[in-house]
Amino acid sequence: MTIDNQVRAFAGSFILLSLSLAHYHNQNWLWFTAFVGANLLQSSFTKICPLEIILRKVEK
Repeated sequence: MTIDNQVRAFAGSFILLSLSLAHYHNQNWLWFTAFVGANLLQSSFTKICPLEIILRKVEK
């Protein structure tokens, strides 16, 4: 699996997890969803993704 696919899988998993937590536990988990979305948006412009940097270091 490429790093790009891993980033997408992590982002999708985090979004679904935070939506589930917001539904079943507390609405404040939606802030985590907003954080993931904002990080995806900024990385599309800056080409800098913290998770990608971490995965590249772990891969070595």
